[in-house]
Amino acid sequence: MNQAARLLSMVSLALALVAPAARAQDGRGDVVYVPTPQVVVDEMLRMAKVSAADFIIDLGSGDGRIIITAAKKYGARGFGVDLDTYLLKIANASAKKEGVSDRASFVEQNLFETDLSRATVITSYLLPDMNRKLRPKLLALKPGTRVVAHDYAMGEWDPDEEKTLLVPEKVVGDPGKSYVYSWIIPALAAGRWESQIAIAGKPAPYLFNLEQNFQLVHGTVRVGDRDIKLPQVRLAGELIAFKVDVPVGGKPVTHQFSGRISGDAIEGNVTVNDGSGSRVIPWKAKQTARGQMKMGAAGTLNLAGSNP
Repeated sequence: MNQAARLLSMVSLALALVAPAARAQDGRGDVVYVPTPQVVVDEMLRMAKVSAADFIIDLGSGDGRIIITAAKKYGARGFGVDLDTYLLKIANASAKKEGVSDRASFVEQNLFETDLSRATVITSYLLPDMNRKLRPKLLALKPGTRVVAHDYAMGEWDPDEEKTLLVPEKVVGDPGKSYVYSWIIPALAAGRWESQIAIAGKPAPYLFNLEQNFQLVHGTVRVGDRDIKLPQVRLAGELIAFKVDVPVGGKPVTHQFSGRISGDAIEGNVTVNDGSGSRVIPWKAKQTARGQMKMGAAGTLNLAGSNP
């Protein structure tokens, strides 16, 4: 949907629902309540890969259907927050009726003041301005946390997955259609990383300088006296993987890196192939200067200084 259509859908949402929604709530908070169709709830939970191990927080939980469905269908735990006491009573009563009140609860709370640290999954149905305001809080969560939103994305932060659903009963926003977006909170990869890899029987230093725009990472690797451009890659939470050809002994040698970022360390493997065969070598990298995640167009790497 183009920008003009999005703006029109936002106006439609505001104008079409203010009067009926006002009768169903106490008039508190920044959001007019619009229920998420059940088919969209099901798709949101599927895209988030919800399981019994998850703890879900629904921001603006309305009648509680997202948390209740997650608890009943997957055995997940979680809670929803809302400022509408009428809807909170409905949600808690529904959780009790469905037999999941031990795993699903709903509390009166401002979503911007909610502690999200327990969450492995965040769900929402918020307008774009609220999503952008919420974005820094989401990006501060533990890498690997999944975020799923209905209808509205997160501005410049492109989703990792998106899907359009046909929902004939939907009469607000973009009537007949719903848009579901999902993200995985990325680790902080930006900065300078140092490692050594045994090539031709002896360890060689590999110095990586990485820039990061949300979950997208690019940069260079210095091997010997040469800086080699790395392809842009997409982080999957803590996981990073990329392929680059490095000149060794006058010929290009393909390096396939894959690893897990944990704070200031990366651990994984690099598969080295010189054309005559491949071998897998352990790969460890240490962050020696921390960078900053960009939240817009790509820019120059800003190193914040060496790590202690």
